[in-house]
Amino acid sequence: MTRYDVKRALKHCYAPKNTDWALVEVPAQQFIAIDGRGDPNTGADYARAVEALYAVAYTIKFTSKTALGRDFVVGPLEGLWWADDPNVFLTRVKDAWRWRMLISQPDWITEELIEEAKRAALRKKGLPAIAEIRRLTLEEGTSAQLLHIGPYDDEGPALARLHHEYLAAHGLRMVGHHHEIYLSDPRRTEPAKLKTILRQPVRAADAPQGT
Repeated sequence: MTRYDVKRALKHCYAPKNTDWALVEVPAQQFIAIDGRGDPNTGADYARAVEALYAVAYTIKFTSKTALGRDFVVGPLEGLWWADDPNVFLTRVKDAWRWRMLISQPDWITEELIEEAKRAALRKKGLPAIAEIRRLTLEEGTSAQLLHIGPYDDEGPALARLHHEYLAAHGLRMVGHHHEIYLSDPRRTEPAKLKTILRQPVRAADAPQGT
């Protein structure tokens, strides 16, 4: 059985080598998602949300393999981040952050299968946050993206370059939410070696709003 792996199927989106901003075309993708707000380092809600997300993701994988004969590698944890004042990401005022944590799903995974997996995971794990997980389709299209190597809190200068230099220099504006893809397990990787993809959907500055 050949296992689908989103990191290989969408290598240009999940294995960039550029460490400064460059444009990439991101296709529409399906995810399971859960929302929350607050500091991800200290907030109990964030930890519960991620635990529930992984419980459902692995149940979907098991169900797909046994019921459909189609196996896949569980994708990396991803997050959309936003706030009423975007500057809080530069100043790292994390209590003001809002987040939507994601794990990519192959296109053959249906909403019915996701709901079945949620029920099975809830019976097995008893995690209340599982009820908050939903299916999400994300259509980012043209995006600025780079590979950040190092601690999460060192992302500020790269984001500042995007906001204050790169966008204006290329005639672009931001649309959608800041997107991060966590390629490293922070429990097993020292901060200086963490690999995180930073992504921001963009459009031409003179393009009509809503496009």
